[in-house]
Amino acid sequence: MSNHIEDLLSEWQLTPHDGWVLAVVTKVQGSAYRKAGAMMLFHPLGKSIGLVSGGCLEGDLKRHAQRAIQYDTAVKLVYDATDESDTTYQLGCGGIIELMLFPLTSKNHYLQLHRLAENLQAGIPCLYELVLPDEGTTSDLFVATVVNPSESHYPPSDVQKPVIFTLDQTGHHPMQQEHRLVIPCRPRFHIAIFGGGLDAQPLANIANQLGWQVTVIDERTSYARHHDFPSSTIIKQTPAKLTNDIMNRFDAAVVMQHNLTLDANAILRLSQTQICYVALLGPPHRREKVLAIAGVSANDFSGVFSAPAGLALGGELPESIALSILAQCHGVLHKAHQVSLDKVMT
Repeated sequence: MSNHIEDLLSEWQLTPHDGWVLAVVTKVQGSAYRKAGAMMLFHPLGKSIGLVSGGCLEGDLKRHAQRAIQYDTAVKLVYDATDESDTTYQLGCGGIIELMLFPLTSKNHYLQLHRLAENLQAGIPCLYELVLPDEGTTSDLFVATVVNPSESHYPPSDVQKPVIFTLDQTGHHPMQQEHRLVIPCRPRFHIAIFGGGLDAQPLANIANQLGWQVTVIDERTSYARHHDFPSSTIIKQTPAKLTNDIMNRFDAAVVMQHNLTLDANAILRLSQTQICYVALLGPPHRREKVLAIAGVSANDFSGVFSAPAGLALGGELPESIALSILAQCHGVLHKAHQVSLDKVMT
C-alpha cells in the first residue's frame, strides 16, 4: 500500500467507527520530510496508516493520538528541529513542523472523510477544508467540508498547494476569526500501458507502488494476462475502440507493444487526447517509422511526447527502463524539470 490519501482512506473505510485519529501537518517552516496537508491515521489499538515524517515522529504521534482519544479533544503539536543540540527526535531536517490530531467520531461526521473518499474514488478533484480548532476543543465541534474547486470562493491560484486562510467567523466581528486549512486533493494519477508483455510488468509494479492507478491495454490473446498484472485493470481492445470516456481518465500513457503497426495504432489514438505525457519505447529511427505509419507528428500531442521514452539514468534491464520512464513521467505530472533521453541518445 502506498501513502496516497486514497489508500489511507480505503484502509480507514474498512473500520471507520473504531475511533481513529486523523493527524494533519498544518504548517511547516523550513525543511521537512512532508509538507502542510500531509495526513496519517491512527487506530486506537496502535495501528497507523501513512507518514507525516520520515519515521522519526510517528512513534511520538502515536502516544499523543492516545491522549486525543482519551480526552476526545484536538491536540496541537509543534516539533522544532532548528536547534541542532536538541536530540529529542533527531529530525535532522532543520525545520519546524506543526500538526493537529483530530479524533474521528460520528459527532463530527468523521470530518467528511467518507465524502472525500467518494470524490477521489470517482476521479473528482476537490478541496478539503479543515477548520483548525484551539487545543483542547472537543471533537463534536470539529468542522470539515469537501468542496468542488469550481464552487470554491478561493481564487484557484491561491489553492494550488495547502494553505491556511484566516476568516471572519461571523461576518460582523473581525476579532472572531477561524483558521482554515485548505488542502487540494486530486485522485491518484492514472497511467495507461499499451502493451502487456513481460517488460511491462516492472512498469506496472512501480507505478502501483507510487500509488498510481494502472490500466494495461493489449488486444493480443497471450498478452496482458491478469496473473501477470494482478494490481492493474486489463482492457482487451484495440485503441480505436477505446471511448473518449476511457481515454479521458488517463494522465499518462506508455506505448510498448514492440510491434510497429500496433504501436502506431496506439499513438494515433493518443494523439487525439489531452493526455499530459505519452512515451514510446524504442530509438529515434523507430519513432519516425511509428509516427509515419500513424500519420501524425510529435507536434500533434497536447502534452509531452517522449520518444525514446524516459530519462538517461543508465541501465538496460526492464526494471531500469521502467524506472527511467516513470521518473520522467512523474516529473511531467508534477511539473518538474527533467532531461530527456532524446537529448543524449542517437
